[in-house]
Formats: sequence, structure tokens, C-alpha cells
Amino acid sequence: MIARMTKYDFVLYAAQSEDFVERLRELGLVDITTTGWEPSEGDRQLLLDIEGYGKAVDFLRSWSANPVNAAKNAQPYADGAEAYARYSETQRTAAAARAEIARLEKAADELRPWGEFDVERAKKLAAQGIVLRYFSANRSVYAKAEAEWSAAYTLSVVAESDSTVWFVVVAAPGEDVSIDAQEMKTPTMDIREAERLIAAEQERLSALDADFARAAASLPAIEREYGRLRERLQGVRVEATAERAADGMLRIMEGWAETETSAKVDALLEEYPNVIYVKSDPTPEDDTPVQLRNGWYSRIFELVGDMYARPKYGTLDLTPFFAPFYMLFFGICLNDAGYGLVLLAMGLFLLWKNREPGMMRQAAWFATMCASATILFGGFCGSFFGMNLGEYFPGVPFYDFQGQFFSVALAIGMVQILFGMAINIYVISRSFGFKYSLGTLGWFIILLACSVAGGLPMLNEKWVIPGFTTSSPAFYAALGVGAALLLLLNTPGRNPLVNIGSGLWALYNNITGLLSDVLSYIRLFAIGLSGGVLALVFNSLADGFVPDGAGIVVRILVMLPILLIGHGINLFMSTISSFVHPMRLTFVEFYKNAGFEMASRSFDPIRKMK
Repeated sequence: MIARMTKYDFVLYAAQSEDFVERLRELGLVDITTTGWEPSEGDRQLLLDIEGYGKAVDFLRSWSANPVNAAKNAQPYADGAEAYARYSETQRTAAAARAEIARLEKAADELRPWGEFDVERAKKLAAQGIVLRYFSANRSVYAKAEAEWSAAYTLSVVAESDSTVWFVVVAAPGEDVSIDAQEMKTPTMDIREAERLIAAEQERLSALDADFARAAASLPAIEREYGRLRERLQGVRVEATAERAADGMLRIMEGWAETETSAKVDALLEEYPNVIYVKSDPTPEDDTPVQLRNGWYSRIFELVGDMYARPKYGTLDLTPFFAPFYMLFFGICLNDAGYGLVLLAMGLFLLWKNREPGMMRQAAWFATMCASATILFGGFCGSFFGMNLGEYFPGVPFYDFQGQFFSVALAIGMVQILFGMAINIYVISRSFGFKYSLGTLGWFIILLACSVAGGLPMLNEKWVIPGFTTSSPAFYAALGVGAALLLLLNTPGRNPLVNIGSGLWALYNNITGLLSDVLSYIRLFAIGLSGGVLALVFNSLADGFVPDGAGIVVRILVMLPILLIGHGINLFMSTISSFVHPMRLTFVEFYKNAGFEMASRSFDPIRKMK
């Protein structure tokens, strides 16, 4: 759900603003509005410094995670600023060394066919009128033209490979050598010199580990400096966006706090001298920040919703409503109990590895929940690493995914769309009054009636509701009620003729939009089917490579690499599809029908940066 917010307007002396912001930072409960902030030239440098410190922290943490690097004992620098400056210098030196190694390795690849030779002697020959020209040609081209080229020029083959021949042509200074081959630059060194330079640069790069070790030993100091810069940016943004009054003597700021913790904010404001504040509830015109407060299960799926946007304050947080659908959709798309077990093992490992609360633990729980749904649905369909369990357990009535799920996917889509519309009706009624939701309610009644009377019998002939079929009076009565609400009462208080016109236009848009929305859910069937087919193909491919009459050991040695590679690729691609496409159904089809409105900002209180 969306946490309730309380709005504060602060008025204080300009000389107090810095200390006031510091006190709010220590409290860590107030989000100061800084909308419209434009960084100055100095602020841009501050942003670059913060970005650089962030990258330094990430790099040094990763560098220290290597047991070899972690074992190096080094003396830390005096402070975080010095450590960062030395780290930046070392990083630039390392980047230059890596670039030089890459250049030399490329040059070495070009020099390797020419082997070891004396560059100075080649220069002396050129001074005496004997110039060596260096060429390479396709092996088949060289074989056809060798006799012709040899007759015209003095040439000598230096090296050969399966596809290429490298050779030199002896020519006079300025002589035109016309042969159908790729001429190469005259080498300025031989392979021995190139390898010596590469080794020297690699040694230089290795020597930098001592500087990285000192920077890693100074990581706590760098992190403190990083936090100080981020706190400084908070103050810069607040100061730049605060309203000036009384010829600059006063500062006016807007702040937000969760209603649940606003008493602590009030206590600080009451004891702080010379500050006037007004406390109020948000209005629809306010740019209210959003903070989500969900239970354990829904909180796992907040990371999905945050990839799109937070819900606007005053509306409804849809996370608890789409979370079960997302789990189901992921399990349908992956649709293999064996793959689900692999993902479950990965999720449990990440939970064990990341025991502290944070984004990584949230992602681990997300993977675990989606893996559980995959195991359940894959087991329901009898799919295990592409094998059909029905062949091994003929007495178990596994679900025929390929033969029956196409229409079920459409039905699931219709259920989620109707569910989203019901949420939208509730939100409109709560926000503006029930009468403003009558147009949406009419469309909902029409869809629900058509789904029950016409859709259920299409799924199963036994699911016919007596007295409510597509030819029954009750069905036509429901359509009539829905049409009346949609066409006549879509906007209360407006001219009925205008309502009819806008209602017809809305009906046209709803019908065309509904068709595309429902058809989008076919992707659940298509992705689940394609992953299963690929798994079956890899199983057949592995079995096809086994020689006739081979024993169990030979079968394992032949099949295991193919199965590991094939199923690994399929699991990777199918998992990505199973992650992305349910998200698309959530953000497009469900959010649209549920009337989702996005927030422009999330609740981000100024606080001490650790």
C-alpha cells in the first residue's frame, strides 16, 4: 500500500538553513522538495566527483573480493580524499597500460607470421637499393598466381597457415609491384621485441596492484568521503531550490514526512529555534512523494513495479494485485519443473549468500518465488528438462499444455483484465464518487456477461450456467444495463446526447483495445511451448549422437556435454523471456485497465549517508 504523507512548509532565517538541514539529515525522516533544480558548473563537478567515488567504491569492493588481493597487507592512505586521488591516478595508469598491451598484442598478431628478423639489417638493405615488400594472400589465390608472380618478381614465402600465405617481394626503391595480394606495413620491430614490450607493460600493470591494495585498505575512508559528498549534494539542492523572502533574509522550504513518523518531526521542529512551520495533508495538486509499505510477499515484487514507476499518491498500489499473476505467468512461460529446480537452487543460494536486508536479498526471494511457481506448473504439465513425465507415469493425469492451453491463456488474460477494471472502478469511486465510475462499470458488466455466457462454454461444455447463455433474456438484460451505463451515464451532469456520442467512441476504443489486450496473452502459450520444444530438441540431439549398442558410460560421456550446453542455453533464454513478457503484460494490459497513474517522485528523505 501507499504510505500516508504529511506536508510541511518551513520558514526560517537564511543563516539557519544549513544547520536546519543538518538536523533534518540526522533525523532522516523528511524529504525536502527540490523539484526544478538545475546544477551549476560547480554542481556538475560535484556530480562527477560523486559518480567517480561511487565507481571507486564498487571497483575496490570487487577487487578486494578476490582472495589473492584480499591477502595483500597494505598501509592505508591518510584520508579518503588522498586515497581517491591516488586510486584515480592508478586507474588512469592501469587503463593506459591495458590500452598499450592491447595495441601491442594486435601488432604482435601481425608480426607473428614474419617470425624473428633483424629490423636494422632490413633498413641497411633498403639503403643499398634492396627493398622488401610484405604481402599476404589467400592460400588458393597464391597457389594459382604463384608462377605468374615468380616470373615477374623475386618473392619468398615466409609463413603459411590453412587459409593464408605470407610472403615478401624483393623490389627496387619506388618500383611498382602489381600483384593481387594484400600489402602490409613494413614491420618496425619483430615478434621478439613485441613480446618483450608486452611483458614489460604487464609487469608495469602488475606493479600497480600495490597501489590498488593501499586504496582498498583505505576503502572505509573513501566510503566516508563518498557519503560526505552525497550529503553536500543534498544541501546544495535544498539551498538552490529554497524560496527566498524578505530580501534574502528568509528561506521557505517544502518538506514531506510519513504520517506514521510525523510526530518525531514535530518534536524536532518544536525545539528548533526561530522556525515556523505549517503542517497539512496533501492535495491533488501537490507533487507528493510516494513510499510503499507492503507486507513481506508484496514487497518482493516491488522491484518489478519500480522498473516502470511508483503509483501516484492518492491512487492504489497495484503490487499486491499483480504479484500472484506475475508468479503464475512466469511459471507458465518457463513451464518446466527441472528448470524450476535449477532456479530454486540459485535462489536459495543467493538467500544464503545475502542474509542482510537489501536489493540482492529481495532479488533472491523474487527468484525463489518464481522458481516455485515454475516447479508447480511444470509438474502440473508433466515437463521435466524437456521430458514428458506422462510416458514414465502413465497413471498420472498430467495437463496437456500443448493441446489445451491456447484458449486457457486467453481466459487468464480476460480474468486479469476484468480484475484490473474492478480495481479501477473501486479507485474512481473512492477518489471522485461512485457515479463517476458508472461508465467503466457498464463496460465491466458487458465484458463479464459475455465472458460468463459465451467464454465459459468455449472452455468446457459442462460450464454452461442455466438461465444465462448467449440466447437467454438474462444475458441480454445484462448487456442492456451495461450499455445504458456506458452510453448514458459515462459523465454525470453532461448533456445526454454528448454522453451517447462519447460513449459510442469509448465503446469503439474499448472493443478494439480489448481485442489486442486479450490476444497479447497468447504469448504465455507461445513462450511456454517454444521453451518446451527446444528442450525436447536438445534431448533428441543428444540421444542421436549416441552410437548404436553403446553402454551406459559411453551414453553419459556423449550425451552429458550436449545436454548441459543445450539446456543451459535454453534455460538462459527462456528465463529472460519468462521475466520480460509477464512484465509487459503487467505494465501494458493490467496497468491500463486498472487505471494506473504514475508518480513523478519517490519518497527520499535527506539523511546521513553511510
